[in-house]
Amino acid sequence: MGILGNLMQNLGGGGGQGALVTALLSVLQNRQGGIAGLASAFQQQGLGDVVQSWIGTGQNQPISPDQVTQVLGHDQVQQVADEAGVSHEEAKSGIAAMLPQLVDHLTPNGQMPQGGDLMSMGMQMLKGKLFG
Repeated sequence: MGILGNLMQNLGGGGGQGALVTALLSVLQNRQGGIAGLASAFQQQGLGDVVQSWIGTGQNQPISPDQVTQVLGHDQVQQVADEAGVSHEEAKSGIAAMLPQLVDHLTPNGQMPQGGDLMSMGMQMLKGKLFG
């Protein structure tokens, strides 16, 4: 099963997952520093080992919905919720389920994207899974 299928399965297979993935990619794209900025935010919150597990080539460590809010902040989680048309609780739970796999996929071979547009990369990933 591909990453999109895994993401959908982790989220229970309902209809709003595509919107949640798109909203999360949008927030990550607009976040200063993209994946590197996200990694820095995790480091600042004492969760550097968690995000490094996603970037690296080993097993991805999980993150809790509360840790999502701790790192991203209430406002960014709410932005994802608003863009996806879901509740704040659904957004932070969905992000917790998706983020490890999404970062893992966007950092192939443990390498950060170099100057890439995360939204384009993520949408290409989704398009490949949906239509490939």
